[in-house]
Amino acid sequence: MKREIIIAGVLLVIVALLSVAACTGTPGKNSTSTTSGAAPADSPTADTTRGDSNPPGTPPLGTPPAGGSLGGNMTPPSGSGGGPGGAPPSEKTPAGSSVSSSYTLSGAFTADGTTKTETDGLYTSAARDVSAVFVSNGGNLILHNPTIETGGDTSSSDASSFYGLNAAVLATGGSTVTLNGGTITTIGSGANGAFPTGTGSTIILNGVTIRATGGGGHAVMATNGGTLILTDMDLETTGANGAPLATDRGSGTVTATRGTVLASGRDSPGIYSTGVITVNDASVTATGAEAAVIEGFNRITLSNTSLTGGVEKTGGTMIYQSMSGDADVGTGTFSMTGGSYTVTAGPAFFITNTNAVITLQEVRIASVTDTLIKAAGTDRWGTSGKNGGAVTFTADKQELAGSLITDSISSIDAMLKNGSTLTGSINKAALTLDASSTWIVTGDSALTTLSDTSGISGTSITNIYGNGHTVTYDAGLESNRALGGKTYTLNGGGTLVPA
Repeated sequence: MKREIIIAGVLLVIVALLSVAACTGTPGKNSTSTTSGAAPADSPTADTTRGDSNPPGTPPLGTPPAGGSLGGNMTPPSGSGGGPGGAPPSEKTPAGSSVSSSYTLSGAFTADGTTKTETDGLYTSAARDVSAVFVSNGGNLILHNPTIETGGDTSSSDASSFYGLNAAVLATGGSTVTLNGGTITTIGSGANGAFPTGTGSTIILNGVTIRATGGGGHAVMATNGGTLILTDMDLETTGANGAPLATDRGSGTVTATRGTVLASGRDSPGIYSTGVITVNDASVTATGAEAAVIEGFNRITLSNTSLTGGVEKTGGTMIYQSMSGDADVGTGTFSMTGGSYTVTAGPAFFITNTNAVITLQEVRIASVTDTLIKAAGTDRWGTSGKNGGAVTFTADKQELAGSLITDSISSIDAMLKNGSTLTGSINKAALTLDASSTWIVTGDSALTTLSDTSGISGTSITNIYGNGHTVTYDAGLESNRALGGKTYTLNGGGTLVPA
């Protein structure tokens, strides 16, 4: 992802018939539709760095015109981040990539403002930048049990990630594509499987298998208000920088129910959200990156889902703000109810350069590390000294193990309720306990504030098990006024003392 360049200019629309010798559609229907858009000649060269030098960006204005062309105010930015992802963050476009001076959205099989239904068709494209299936201008395409294959590379990683260049199945201009069964296979770079872009553009996948093996190839991705609806999915990416479930520039909505999601490539999280992604009753695994990443003012919601992944520095789930313009600035939200969460490296949650709200309810958590939440600044994003993380964390009917850790510019406000238990230490975080919840202290700890009206009786605290450790609190804070600057005895030994 990179800074966005918005240049007012004159929109040039070139519509032509493109003959692609290497592209074939369903027998007898080898039609090719093209839509071209030119970037300004003075677009800067690629900026392959990320980090504190990047100023805040602005999301693209509007949505792509019908058919998918870029207008003057939709020029894709030059820079380093064509695709979403992880560490840090995985999923950034490889160095040296950039938006080309011009691009063409085209397809070997098309539905341009028309309605078509086909069964058992073969749809292929071996050419660079050419989709196998391209639906535009409000078209409506229904395919039963299709076989869809592409082999070409993209000429622009950014145009692929922002606008669907080189996607196997591309929907633009308020179009709808429905696939019932079938397969999508891509092997080229920047070759996404299914890609709706623009408000009203929708792709519905029922029982579809998708394999994307090239770098920067996501199984599904939605941008600029596009919508994806998946049921009984089988998604796998094996290339670098390719989250199977993803959104990018301009936001998108993905709802996935039942099935499996696997990312085995380097720096490819299972889920990457710059929009709204909801997963129900599914399995999501990343073997070379975070399980999930949220950038900016966006959301991931999981229900009865198995989530697995992690990397050492950024953990199992990262919530951050890159300031590239790919996501609006604001609070990232992660919510998980039921299911299981397996953290293979790093903290369960890592938050930097943004605010985050995390809610867990009855999730089974297994982790190889002893850090539950870490909020801290890094040297990658934001302004040094001002780029910490601020986390509001709620555990509901939840068993938790691990430490809560912040640096000097970050904060964690944790609430345990409805019989929740935290086993671990706390370093500079606020804690609220209801009458049914407990904290089992595993090491000397420092609270900013403590709210525990039901657990405090006189100078004893019954629902904090100290195990001989010392816990401090900031007596100078107004929110600790009820503690009165006193020393309290913890259940099982140990004390709570003013710092």
